[in-house]
Parts: sequence; C-alpha cells; structure tokens
Amino acid sequence: MKKLSIILGIAVCFAFAKAVTAQYTQVEQPLEHIEPRFWWSEMEHDEVEVMFHGANIAQYDEVNSDFTILNVRKTDNPNYLFVTFDMSIEPNRYKINLCKEGCDKGDSIPVVYDLLERQKNSKERKGFDSSDAIYLIMPDRFANGDPTNDSTKDTTEKASRDFKGGRHGGDIQGIIDHLDYIDELGATAIWSTPLLEDNDARYSYHTYAQSDLYKIDPRYGTNEDYKRLGDELHKRDMKLIMDYVTNHWGATHWMMQDLPTKTWIHQFDDNEGKDFPVAGYANSSYRQTTQMDPNVSKRDAIYAEKGWFVSTMPDINQSEPLALNYLIQNTIWWIEYAGLDGLRVDTYSYNEKEGIAKWTKAIMDEYPNFNIVGETWLHDQAQIAYWQKDSKIAAIQDYNTYLPSVMDFTLHDAIIVAFNENEQGWDKGMSKVYENFVNDFLYPDIDNILVFAGNHDTNRINGNGLYNGNLAKYKLAMTLVLTTRGIPQLYYGDEIGMAGNRDTDGDGDIRRDFPGGWKGDVVNAFDKPTKEQKAYQDFTKKLLNYRKNKEVLHNGKLLQYVPENNCYVYFRENGVDSVMVVINNNPETVTLELNRFKQGIYTAKEGTDILTNKKLSLRGKLKVDGKTSMVIEYSF
Repeated sequence: MKKLSIILGIAVCFAFAKAVTAQYTQVEQPLEHIEPRFWWSEMEHDEVEVMFHGANIAQYDEVNSDFTILNVRKTDNPNYLFVTFDMSIEPNRYKINLCKEGCDKGDSIPVVYDLLERQKNSKERKGFDSSDAIYLIMPDRFANGDPTNDSTKDTTEKASRDFKGGRHGGDIQGIIDHLDYIDELGATAIWSTPLLEDNDARYSYHTYAQSDLYKIDPRYGTNEDYKRLGDELHKRDMKLIMDYVTNHWGATHWMMQDLPTKTWIHQFDDNEGKDFPVAGYANSSYRQTTQMDPNVSKRDAIYAEKGWFVSTMPDINQSEPLALNYLIQNTIWWIEYAGLDGLRVDTYSYNEKEGIAKWTKAIMDEYPNFNIVGETWLHDQAQIAYWQKDSKIAAIQDYNTYLPSVMDFTLHDAIIVAFNENEQGWDKGMSKVYENFVNDFLYPDIDNILVFAGNHDTNRINGNGLYNGNLAKYKLAMTLVLTTRGIPQLYYGDEIGMAGNRDTDGDGDIRRDFPGGWKGDVVNAFDKPTKEQKAYQDFTKKLLNYRKNKEVLHNGKLLQYVPENNCYVYFRENGVDSVMVVINNNPETVTLELNRFKQGIYTAKEGTDILTNKKLSLRGKLKVDGKTSMVIEYSF
C-alpha cells in the first residue's frame, strides 16, 4: 500500500465557510491515514475517536496531546491505533504526538490537528420536509461540466461514453452549471446518488461501492467542489441531500485489504478458497422481511442482515463499536463540512437493526431538525412503516429506528401499474392508488414520507413496458405525486420524457445521459428542448412551481373518495385553504356529481383548474375528459 508523504509544515487546504480555512492533518511517515482529518468545536459528538493508520503504527501507543486523551485502543491489526480525544474546547490548531516507548525519548510522530469553529446555527439546521420537491440526479449521467476530470490517474475505470455501464463524465460542475434549470423547474432540493470515490474497475459510475469515505471521487470533482455545490444551492434557497451508504463499502476500499479488526465486516466461510475480491463473502438473501418476522429462523435472519449485497460490496459489521463509530463520525463530518440538509440512506432495511438505530439516533441527536430518509424497498405498508421513527408496529418488538422518513414503495408499485389499467376493479386502476392511502394510519408521520414514480433503480415510467412515452399517463402520475401527502421526488429526465427499460437493456438504459449535458449533444433539453420534451417540461414546471408556494399541498390533510369509473378524487385541506384534485384514469369522459364531494367543496361555488387556468363551477356536475387530471383551487 502506497504511503503518504506529507511533510510536517506543508498543508493542503480545504476552504471552509466564511473565510475559515481547514487543513488536512499534517503528518510524517509511517502514517498513511488519519480519519477524521479535522473536527469542529461545540459539537454534541465531542469525544472524537481518531483513527491512525500506517505500518506498525500500534507501536506508537503512548500519546501526548493538547487534547485530553480519553482512550487509546489497539486492535488485532498492528497497523491501526484508535485514540479518543475530548474536543469540547475552543477552536484552534492542536498538537498530537504519537510516541514509541515514551514521548520523552524522541521517537515520536508529530501531528497537527485542526479544531474548527462551527458554522453559526449549524445544530439547528432544518432538513428537507414536505414543503420540498426533490430532484434526483445520477451525476455521471446528468452533465459534464469539466471534461478534464473524466478520467484520472488515481482511479481505475476511464471514461467510455459509448458503454452504457461505463463512466460518461458527468460531474459536480455539471450539476452546478444547471442549478438554474432545476430551480426554474420548481424543485427545491437535490438528491444526488453517491459522489464518494468508487474505484471499481467496471461499472463504478453508480458509486455505491465506495473506496474512500472521506473523498469525493476525482472524476466528479473535489471535496471543495461538493461544498461549493451546497453553497450554490443555499444561495437559491435550495437544499442538498447526500446519498449515504451505511450497509456496505466497496471491495476496493483501502481498508478491505487491511481490516482494522477481523470483525470490521461480516465474514462467512461459504466461499472459502474461492477467488473473490475480499475474503469472507456470502450473499444476502435480500429477504428484508426477516428483520421483523417473529417466526424467523436464525439462519435466515443472519443471511438477510449480515450477508453481502453483492460479492464486491463487503457488509459492514455495525455491532463492532469501532466500525459503527467510524460511520457516525464520517456522517457528521460530511454534514458539517458540506452543509448538508439531509441524507438518503441506501439499503436502510438491510442494516443490522440495532446498529443502524444507534447510527440514526446519533445523527439526529447532533441535528434535531435534520431529516433522513431510508430506502425501505418493501411491498407492504406495515413493513415499510416498521422502519419509521416511533412506529407502533416496531414498538411491538420494543424497537425504534429513530429514522424520520421512509420511502413509499407501495405507492410506486401502484403508480407503475394503475395508469395502464383503463378499467377499475377492486384491485385495478385507481383502486390501487386509493387502497395505498387507506393504510396511512400505519405511519407515525404521514407527511414525512418520500413519494415517487421512479428512481435510478426502477424502470423509467416513460419507457417501454410502462407508459411508452404517453404524455397523458405521465401527467396523471405527476399530478398524483405532486399533490398527495408526503415529500415528492422526481428522477432526472422524467420531466422531458426520457425512456429506458432496465428489464430488457440493463441499468445503464434507465440512467441515460441527459441530452444537452455534453458538449456536442445534438439535442439540448436544458435550453432548447424538442416539442415533445417541452410538453413534458411545461407540465412539470407548472405543477411544481404551483406546489412550491401552496402550503396546503405541503401539510394539508388528505381527504379521499372511493374511485368510481376509474376516476379518483381527493382534497388537501388545512382549515384555511383547500385544493381539489381529480385524476380521471378512464379513457372516456367521466361526469362527476359534485354533491358527493360536499365535505371537501364545502360552500365553494367555483374554482380554477390551475393546469388549464379555466374557471369551473363547483355546483351540479363536472365533466372530466378521459385520461385527464385537474387541480382545482377555490375559496370557501
């Protein structure tokens, strides 16, 4: 393993908030890694466990420091030393000496460690919520703002845009270059799939097999670029959500060839002697339901929770205190450094239940108004609700995740099917959507749920096999996602009708390059969309920008009516304001008897459909064209 050669007195600088400069820790050989590299004063987490890594560094186990030393821990690997410091002191530059056989004998490694001033009101930062609309970006496929970093000498996979599963060159600068587009579209927050380094030899563009948790992948930019992205978003009153992976790392992570402890990852003997990137591999069963099954066998529970996601993604052992604390500190470090407004946690329900609850609580204790949404890819509302904070379902097993938000996968399941069903039955068409909301009583916080029609792991809604480029179906689905309860999320490119089919053409097909994001693209959907793209774009922009300023759509109570003739009607109301939403999934015109909806309409006599700007009478009958939606604004 190549050693760092950072000479004491030479600093590589980070820019940090309002002219405060943080430096990489200055060290001499044999140190290769120090993590975290710096910290902040006045943190809830002020007992910081610093990991020192280098050849036989455990010999330097006598530590002298300006910080109060709370604990020094060696492991079964002599290349690691974990030292816990009390950092509840004033910001400054502090000295640490790692000594071998006594600091008075001169055989020591001097380290300079920066304790920074915390940004004002950092603890009180407000996370994303139901007033937001999230725009999900796959950065490698969105826009190439800096072609010079498409391939780098320090990363294995090089750019190959003609390969669907290759690196295409999208980066942080490309996102920054098009923030005005996203802002004008009406989105208020960005969730980017992971940006940390992924040094896999192939298919590294998705970046979920991370090789360094303190480093932005150089093909996306630098740590400073990521912080600049957050700053640019905040200038526009927008938010930055980081995709964080707690369950697994990549096989190319530098620790995987030099584990801090034998218990850092889950290890099995199933494939002993076989050629896998990291020893100890056994695949997860992916049966997340075993996490809550009261009748589960021990074997099934172990393989679901502790099995690896794939052979190139070793599963982190969160019952190992050193590993869990490493994750907690790394997460807090990124929130504080980059000014994050939230986290989306990948494969949340694959984690060890107790470990992930401790991780989540630690983050929320540090930032009480923050928000974290977990990927809870299950197909039953009770099972999804189990993972939300203060769930009465989880309480049956005396369990609490402390996770504020979960993803409404059952609504997604309904959306991808319902709008292709022209007839309604007990379990067809809009009945699927209606029944999803019937189960809202299962969730502790119904407004804090992520709702979506698609993401980077699902088939494109406009692709073959789903809506097949049918604009009318897209409008129905988006009307639902952008006006129902919860936090809406859009997947980049859906707003211009981008297609793709994962089942027939693989992941790369649902992660196509955004047209106009690369110099020389024939079509530029950012500035000059085609007629078809603009039709999708105009509808999305109109509804998103309406939602942005309509508080009743953020937190108003949902009042729904049983669908009739495949036409679904619901209201959002908050005692002051009200909106009536009509989604006619029937190909034929449907006539509504408005007296049926008196509870929602109340005394209102007329309203305006904000999608067409037409005035409508709210007395008598209302005709709704086939495959058409209405968002009717009215006053009592």
